[in-house]
Amino acid sequence: MNATPLLSFPVGVVVERHKATSPWLDFVWRPVSILVGMPAAAPWTLLAGGGDRATFYAGPASIELYRTETANYLSNLASAAPCLWVVLRQREQDPPYEVAAVTADPAEGEAYAETGSNLIETVPMPPPILAAIEAFIAEHHVERRFFKRERHAGKARTPGPGGGPRGGGEE
Repeated sequence: MNATPLLSFPVGVVVERHKATSPWLDFVWRPVSILVGMPAAAPWTLLAGGGDRATFYAGPASIELYRTETANYLSNLASAAPCLWVVLRQREQDPPYEVAAVTADPAEGEAYAETGSNLIETVPMPPPILAAIEAFIAEHHVERRFFKRERHAGKARTPGPGGGPRGGGEE
């Protein structure tokens, strides 16, 4: 986003790596949880396991909240299971991913999927983050009415090839 966030708080991303059943991959990676605050551990610290299945602290991120996106946050919180979108960006070294973003905005999470190269997963929203977002919405949300635009009578348009609009009418 280009705007300045009104609230930003640090989080840590935990990912899981498990042995793939595919002959083309050695391991499958996926975000599994968010830590509230920034741990003192270095990125890619092994937390549990090893071998075929392991969890790692992948690194820090910041959840940034914007007053213009409160409707999206509200939609997320109104769902049966509020979640955060974790974006991991692929890289050419080991470990194969870096933490790119964590967001509570469903539209922003979906936008990260457009590149096709990011690994994006939702994880459950921890209760302290849920409470912070609820407080942010309570303070900054402004309900906006939907205004349907009316068409104005004007010059008739001639259909283009295939029956679709061509733009203006031919004179």
